[in-house]
Amino acid sequence: MSDGAAGSDFAELLRELKDRSGLSYGTLAKRLHMSTSTLHRYCNGDAVPADYAPVERLARLCKAGPEELVELHRRWVLADAQRGRKADAPEKRAAAAGTATEPEPEPGPEPKAEPEAATEPVRDPEPAPGPDTVRVPEAAAGPGAAGRRGRRIPRPALLAGITVVALLGAAALALQLPSGGTDAKNTGTTAAGGTAAHLTPGNSAPPKAGSSTAPPSSSGSSASSASTAAGSADGAAPDGSSRPADGGTATPPLTVDTRPYSWESPCSQHYLINRGPADVAPPPLETDATAWVTAHQAVSSGEQYVTLTVQGSGRQTVVLEGLTVRTAQRSSPLAWNDYAMGYPGVGCGGNVPTRSFTVALDAMRPAVVPEAGHRDFPFKVSGSDPEVFYITADASAYSVDWYLELSWSSGSRHGTLRIDDKGRPFRTSGDNGRPAYEFPLGGEAWRPASSPSAG
Repeated sequence: MSDGAAGSDFAELLRELKDRSGLSYGTLAKRLHMSTSTLHRYCNGDAVPADYAPVERLARLCKAGPEELVELHRRWVLADAQRGRKADAPEKRAAAAGTATEPEPEPGPEPKAEPEAATEPVRDPEPAPGPDTVRVPEAAAGPGAAGRRGRRIPRPALLAGITVVALLGAAALALQLPSGGTDAKNTGTTAAGGTAAHLTPGNSAPPKAGSSTAPPSSSGSSASSASTAAGSADGAAPDGSSRPADGGTATPPLTVDTRPYSWESPCSQHYLINRGPADVAPPPLETDATAWVTAHQAVSSGEQYVTLTVQGSGRQTVVLEGLTVRTAQRSSPLAWNDYAMGYPGVGCGGNVPTRSFTVALDAMRPAVVPEAGHRDFPFKVSGSDPEVFYITADASAYSVDWYLELSWSSGSRHGTLRIDDKGRPFRTSGDNGRPAYEFPLGGEAWRPASSPSAG
């Protein structure tokens, strides 16, 4: 294959998929969470993605079939390997230049020792390097080291210094631990080794004074309301001030009703189930989706549509400052059967509601991004003025366990509220190439879908 042919073949197939989809570069770029110019470079052959995940997401958005997905992956591998060969020689030269060192100068005659009457102490000659000597680079030698190539420190002395620093760090940590530091109740860790609600993964810093972090929210109105049962109605102290009554550990002055199995439309909703079609009940109504998912231990397939209703629990206004995605685990897509909720031949409609956001779970750092034309955070809520948010999280190349963190503030109080599925992370898995089934309207059993992951 001639030089550049692999990259051209890869770009050609990308262009074919893009043109066939009928979607513009701008529309595809927004769904892929990348710039339009970057997508142009991929399709024109001017650049090759360093990761295959955005390539597969693009193919999925363009409704690529299983054979096209395999061929696209093959061409990407060849194009990526070709790029690696082109960059190999310059990188090796740069590495060689970066590690080259000048030879040590020839040692000259040692200076004669000063007489005993000298006013300054005699400096011992620098010891020759040996197995117990460590070379300290010039940058680490401290001030006044300019003009010196570095100094040698005996290894026992260096190890002793490291040990002292480690002991001092351990002592400082021990002083910061609360009394009874081994108690899961006081350290923020559960008996099983998990993380308690007030110390969420990815945020190890302790809460600031006047802030609070609530335990995980649950699906359903009653469970979410229960999370704010403790504390005063408006989150204020008994004396009427805005600080929390218990010094920063009160429940946040807001509630979140989380519905992790909402449907944007039945035609777009699929679930992966580790069962054959004979052991799967007919598609439920959206109102019964949670019970159906629980009974079948189903996982959202391709994308998950989460609805959040956020409301203040008192008279004070609460500012919703931001919504952050946290990835708990990422693995290969589940090799289960894909079941469509929409009936074949029955049209589905609907529009994009306000306060709609997307999350690309395949990205290295997933983020909550507002749909085109929709405003971003912050928002304000109160007891009489709630907000409803619609989150569409899609996955193609991975199976992802994830949750959300809602940052809020009210007066002098502020904190972070974890949002998940009844204490467990949400779970969304890619579905490309999985056996797909559909349920005919008025039928009695599941049947193979007319196209993979139909809908």
